[in-house]
Amino acid sequence: MSFSQQLPIVFEALNVGFLQTLKLFFVTLLGALPLGLLISFGSMSKFKPLSGLIKTVVWIVRGSPLMIQLLIIYYFPGLVFQNNIWGSGENGRFLAAAVSFIINYACYFSEIYRGGIQGVPKGQQEAGQVLGLKKNQIFFKITLLQMIKQIVPPMSNEIITLVKDTSLARIIALQEVIWAGEAFMKGSNGISGQIWPLFFTAVYYLAFNGILTLLFGKLEKKLSYFK
Repeated sequence: MSFSQQLPIVFEALNVGFLQTLKLFFVTLLGALPLGLLISFGSMSKFKPLSGLIKTVVWIVRGSPLMIQLLIIYYFPGLVFQNNIWGSGENGRFLAAAVSFIINYACYFSEIYRGGIQGVPKGQQEAGQVLGLKKNQIFFKITLLQMIKQIVPPMSNEIITLVKDTSLARIIALQEVIWAGEAFMKGSNGISGQIWPLFFTAVYYLAFNGILTLLFGKLEKKLSYFK
């Protein structure tokens, strides 16, 4: 099979794999962004048992490799309890990967949120109290807006890292874009022993990260009114 014949076959497989990568990326963000905020509230709680427990969990998750977390979350229920809660097939692997990524990134996001909230001067919160605002009004009208400005740079770095980390899902045989590219080395769709499809997987990541970088740059400019 000539290169010109291989090219459409390879790109079709890579496109399918990249769609899986995008799906995992967006599902992770939808789950991890709000969960991370909740975790940050818990870690700042004045109730010491709660804040201590959450800080310990965050420390464990941030201190251990995401790959290990993927393997444990996917295989632990079936091997220990003889109950594969994730189900079989690609959908089951995707669900396990999504849960792993959401938990992992929620813990990282929680520390970014915490730093952003604590970075807002207390004098502004006190000014809100003087104006008669309630705690939730102070948070949403004063703290939240300024926190967003502070957390955009570190949050954008984590989100770009997430794009690349989605490739780790292949450890539980989730067929994302790198899995699709590597398959042509072993044999797929009549093509084997070819490494060049892997180089094209890098192009997918570079293009997507380039788009995200531009979007975050524009967001930072829009939030520059806090300067």
